[in-house]
Amino acid sequence: MIEGSKVGRIAFLGNYVPRKCGIATFTSDLLTAVAAEHPSSECFSVSMNDIKDGYEYPDVVHFEIEEQDLSSYLRAADFLNIGNVDVVCLQHEFGIFGGSAGSHILALLRELRMPVVVTLHTVLSEPRFDQRLVMQELIALSTRLVVMSARGRQMLQDVYHAPPTKIDLIHHGIPDIPFVDPNDLKEEFGVAGRTVLFTFGLLSPNKGIEHVLNALPRIVAEFPNVVYMVVGATHPNELRERGEAYRVSLEILAAKNRVEKNVIFYNSFVALDTLKDLIGAADIYITPYLNEAQSTSGTLAYTFGSGKAVVSTPYWHAGELLADGRGVLVPFGSAAALATEISALLRDDVRRNAMREGAYKLGREMVWSNVARLYMRSFELSRLQALSTLRKSLSTKTLDQKPREVPEVKLDHLSRMTDSTGIFQHAVFSVPNFSEGYCTDDNARAFILAVLLEELGQEPERIRSLATTYAAFLYHAFDRVTGRFHNLLGFDRHWLDKQGSEDCHARALWALGVGVGTSSYRSFQVMAGQLFVEALPVVARFSSPRAWAFSLIGIHDYLRRLSGDSLVTQTRETLIARLMDLYDRTATADWPWFEQVLSYDNAKLAHALILSGRATGQKAVLDRGIETLRWLVQMQTSENGHFRPIGSNGFFRRGGTRANFDQQPVEAQAMMSACLEAYRSTSDSWWYEQARRAFDWFLGWNDLGLELYSAGTGGCLDGLHVDRVNRNQGAESTLAFLLSLAELRLTQNIVTSFRAPILIES
Repeated sequence: MIEGSKVGRIAFLGNYVPRKCGIATFTSDLLTAVAAEHPSSECFSVSMNDIKDGYEYPDVVHFEIEEQDLSSYLRAADFLNIGNVDVVCLQHEFGIFGGSAGSHILALLRELRMPVVVTLHTVLSEPRFDQRLVMQELIALSTRLVVMSARGRQMLQDVYHAPPTKIDLIHHGIPDIPFVDPNDLKEEFGVAGRTVLFTFGLLSPNKGIEHVLNALPRIVAEFPNVVYMVVGATHPNELRERGEAYRVSLEILAAKNRVEKNVIFYNSFVALDTLKDLIGAADIYITPYLNEAQSTSGTLAYTFGSGKAVVSTPYWHAGELLADGRGVLVPFGSAAALATEISALLRDDVRRNAMREGAYKLGREMVWSNVARLYMRSFELSRLQALSTLRKSLSTKTLDQKPREVPEVKLDHLSRMTDSTGIFQHAVFSVPNFSEGYCTDDNARAFILAVLLEELGQEPERIRSLATTYAAFLYHAFDRVTGRFHNLLGFDRHWLDKQGSEDCHARALWALGVGVGTSSYRSFQVMAGQLFVEALPVVARFSSPRAWAFSLIGIHDYLRRLSGDSLVTQTRETLIARLMDLYDRTATADWPWFEQVLSYDNAKLAHALILSGRATGQKAVLDRGIETLRWLVQMQTSENGHFRPIGSNGFFRRGGTRANFDQQPVEAQAMMSACLEAYRSTSDSWWYEQARRAFDWFLGWNDLGLELYSAGTGGCLDGLHVDRVNRNQGAESTLAFLLSLAELRLTQNIVTSFRAPILIES
């Protein structure tokens, strides 16, 4: 250790075995290696759970975090702070933490009082907006950063402006495997006398195994004793989403190529000792991955460092590790190149063995014992840096500095209001009112909510079931003769209208756009995409500004996935122009608005322009949206600073008297959603404060000081009258609250990207 430093307790935060993923294996191996090399240090794990009941962890796991539960991260921070931990070593990958771009981890890091060393398993060259914000804050909150490649180190500096003095380059650790003749181990796996091509790791479509299978016929024609071993279980996420469809497709392809006698699939997550022997038995290791932006591959590190000849596509880690003849690089997706290079290596024993010896020699720097020493060096440096700068404050927060707690998502009332047909419109108190039937408006909102809850990882099976019901309702509601949606459906399952309003049609279109652009379920994407295209053309004839706005929001989501659709793009430009023209014809200096009246869903007009302006790069459109929303915020803020929506009992006509009641939940939801979009577009924390004000209206920060959200049922009361609340908990109000709650939780990650906490004035 460096003189004067002391690293006694080290917490390793990440996934952990027996969870089946590369991060879990890495965290477990790193902890074990550091503990073995530095027995005087106490090493333990804080582990992430992605399933309800967690895993059967070993004793070294001292605390568990629920991936999607933000409060769980804060409890973990308290646990670490009171546990005399000297250093936290965080394994970072966007997908293993809750929140958009894995942002929940920032809430934990912000509360820690000890130095943090972050191992970055992924460094993106072209991050999304939320990924960039998370990475920048991660860099700011860390004491030191560990990357596993020189390219990763350079990208941290070029893309994220990380200080070079803060970055340590430490290669991915590997087990210390002896350099062996592959023939010595082949008999153990039933491949004695055969030439073994090898790929291992969790199986998913981005692995590119099909290209090796397409290369095999040419290879086998020259080397008939070749066998290709693919070792590894299907990735848990792939298994949950699509089952074994990818593996089955590979088996079918092998049969089609008539190489089934030359392919072995070993569908299991193998133990390390078995894996070492499997690697040892391989003659050539192949990584045909399809994604260039992979800065680290543990499987590549294992096999290269064990002294294997490697043929790989040129993803970042492979391009760096296999450069200068240390391996063979082939173009992405090229079966012909794979066949040519693998066959060439099999013909040239001298070249192949020289490649093996060179890889093994370089791999001695990558064995876990050496990696553990380098990590301890980083821990010691981080400890000294933290002591010298006193970066972590021990101060506590007074009540006015703490944001009000956000309720947990509770779906009891939503489920109660939904039957096999859809969600009922109305309720008598918390009891569904069958006689009022269903409407497309509410089922569209409900489908949007289900997709947002899917993003949050909320009760996946329950959410998918609900989403399927709402999607089926939308599909049934569309009349292909008129090209319009019905709106009102009786409890007897008969439509009560010839066609719904323009607003109803546009809300349904918005929901379909969300299904295409946001849902991860392929069936929803396809169904929603087909119906979206059928339902869009009629929008060009609509006269309702809100229908234009709802359509624009749906178009935005649709184009997130299908950006090349020229018809949809043209429709977006038409609707943007109409809203801009409407404003120009109506607005004055004292009334900068699109209409002569503030009525319902007002904020959606500004929201649509903010979203569309940012997406298309039209600054004038974005600015118009921001300006009109700022004015609307002023019009809907009380003298005491809380949100006061325009009342539905008369609205607010220019030059007339404003209606303060009845206040509707849908207005709070529209305002909150628009302000969050303004926040994402400008990074101005003022907009987040306004979003919280609108959300807090549900929680009692309103004119009557009464809560509309019912914690007991999970529903929301139908409105705020001049002297009371409406005790019924209908679909529109309940969905307004749940949509607001889901959006707020999805956006909380961005709040943590600011240096100082955002405060809400009461």
